[in-house]
Amino acid sequence: MRFPRLISAAFVVTLSAFAQGGRSGRGNPANAGTSIVLSSDKLEFTISSMGGRFEKLQLRDGDHLSPYHSIGHFLALDGFGAPTPQEQAAGMPFHGEASHQPMQIVSKESNGPARSVVLQSSLPLAQEKLTRTIELRDGENVIYVDSELESELNVDRPVSWAEHATIGPPFLAPGETFVDMSATNCRVRPYKPGPIPGKLIYDRDFQWPMAPNSALEQTDIRGVPTDAKTLDLASCEMDPSRALAFVTALNVPKRLLIGYVFPRRDYPWVMSWMNFTGDDHAARGMEFSTQPFDISHRETVEMNPLFGTATFKWLPAKSKIQSHFLIFYTSVPDGFTRVDDVTLKGGKLIVVDHASGKEIVLAAGRGL
Repeated sequence: MRFPRLISAAFVVTLSAFAQGGRSGRGNPANAGTSIVLSSDKLEFTISSMGGRFEKLQLRDGDHLSPYHSIGHFLALDGFGAPTPQEQAAGMPFHGEASHQPMQIVSKESNGPARSVVLQSSLPLAQEKLTRTIELRDGENVIYVDSELESELNVDRPVSWAEHATIGPPFLAPGETFVDMSATNCRVRPYKPGPIPGKLIYDRDFQWPMAPNSALEQTDIRGVPTDAKTLDLASCEMDPSRALAFVTALNVPKRLLIGYVFPRRDYPWVMSWMNFTGDDHAARGMEFSTQPFDISHRETVEMNPLFGTATFKWLPAKSKIQSHFLIFYTSVPDGFTRVDDVTLKGGKLIVVDHASGKEIVLAAGRGL
């Protein structure tokens, strides 16, 4: 089932503003808030109090480059994409309220082997309360993120929730940076998403990572093109046979790798926002979500299911739902060129490149 085109014009206008360097569209970092820094012996992680946006992630030793785009990793909640005209008239912003609301520090632990902060905010339009716990541990290249969303309504409702992880230059570079994920079935978004042309055929299904392009050929969308400016959106179902899904980004010459691991039941979709402008505004969104595309609540319900997987999640009346994921950031050995698998077991995170026969083993004692 193809989803209806209720808000395509609003989406194109808003995204166009961002793609041209504006501060609207796919995030609003203009209201940055104050910075909260968590440090371990391996990582330094900077979080904004405005929306709890992840601003910067750096290795303590070696290269201090952060992989994040200027909009960082923000939370799209309770809304992912443009609201309906009725929601917009009621004040609901693009990508929901969460990134626009200040988060209060409930508690912070900065001593000992574990460093953590608990943040909380209210979403008055959606009538929800959000609590986020973020933790680092000495000896680990891993960040643990636990979230709890509580409904203040007396009725069940579909929730739109996306972790909008976004990488940018100089980590994101043509011919150097490659994205891998535990994906199977994918779909290209049905209409032109912005001011520069896309290279993929709109509204076409494919198997990750080979997508159909306008020349009627197959394009490997793992990498960043070196010969053109393009803007495409495609969403992929996470492998239903796996309990834990992953999405990673590897800069091969810099030998730096960022990755996310999350339960598929929490986030069964990853949307790739491939905004390859050829300048400092270039971005790649690795947006793991409860729904395939950044569309309204109404549309997510109307398109359900896609590839046999649900396209929305329920938030029950006067109840709480939780989600969990981890971030890892590490250097990689020479010859490591792709990520074929990421597993988490026995307190270890194992990242494998089958082609080179190399693997990375990171401590991850807490698990998910």
